Amino acid sequence: MIVTTVTEAKAQLSALLERVQRGEEIVLCRSGKPVARLVPLGREPVDRKPGRLRGRIRIREDFEELPEEFSSAFEMGEP
Repeated sequence: MIVTTVTEAKAQLSALLERVQRGEEIVLCRSGKPVARLVPLGREPVDRKPGRLRGRIRIREDFEELPEEFSSAFEMGEP
């Protein structure tokens, strides 16, 4: 991904469009903050791959347990 200012993009628009056609993304910034993104038209969404993070994410054993302060705040009793 390329990050550039609006001023630079004006001066290099043709070159930036060629890069976008090759599949690159261009982020345009104004005053150091991103304001727009140039992407190829008709770009296909990235295929999701289930299980890609398997082994990299851990869920704590007490995940389903609701802390007492929350259950009392929502007037929830024990199941």
